[in-house]
Amino acid sequence: METFSRVKMLIGDKAFDKLAKSSVAVFGVGGVGGYTVEALARSGVGKIAVFDSDTVAKSNLNRQIIATVENIGRAKVDVIKERVKQINPNAQVQTFNVFYLPENADEFDLSAYDYVVDAVDTVSAKLEIIERAKKAGVKVISCMGTGGKTDPTMLKVANIEKTKGCPLARVMRRELKDRNISNVKVVYSEEQTIKNNTVCGENGKSVPPSMIFVPATAGLILAREVVFDLINQTGEIK
Repeated sequence: METFSRVKMLIGDKAFDKLAKSSVAVFGVGGVGGYTVEALARSGVGKIAVFDSDTVAKSNLNRQIIATVENIGRAKVDVIKERVKQINPNAQVQTFNVFYLPENADEFDLSAYDYVVDAVDTVSAKLEIIERAKKAGVKVISCMGTGGKTDPTMLKVANIEKTKGCPLARVMRRELKDRNISNVKVVYSEEQTIKNNTVCGENGKSVPPSMIFVPATAGLILAREVVFDLINQTGEIK
């Protein structure tokens, strides 16, 4: 059987051909976005653009799919590109080693993509990604907070206005409302956040505790939504 034969069995040849011709931009390829890219590649998405300025660190080994001992210190976008090409040599992968913010957003044309995935953890960047995608008429999905959570079964997909119990979603709702932006699809969890923050890294930044379960599952859910939105199917097996 060929690489994507089982995908075609599930969604059909026509839908798979659409995925193969689709272009998806993923902002952030860490604990969440790395799994999103993985799933997009294994689903046959033909063009993937990745945006991330970070390098693989020891602290990533517990949860990020691209984090291995031999990759420590390497740019995440370079590692994820290699991984995608090992899965599907025919995939086109663009890499942008950049921290996407309002200050440099004009350098990137989001209308070049069929779908945009926000898997970053900076509010200003998330807002800019969503606003730019909306203005470009491109579908966008955003991941809310996954740190300090352990139960992946509590993850949900909803319009940002319908979310509850997620501190990041609360901030995003308010900020998006101030910008007159609505109908943003998000992945979020209603699980209560464990707030055992620790100081980690050279800059002494306080970061939330995290294990693989929720970030990885959120990344897969993001990819599932992208894939089935692109092919206009519900994903239900009949």
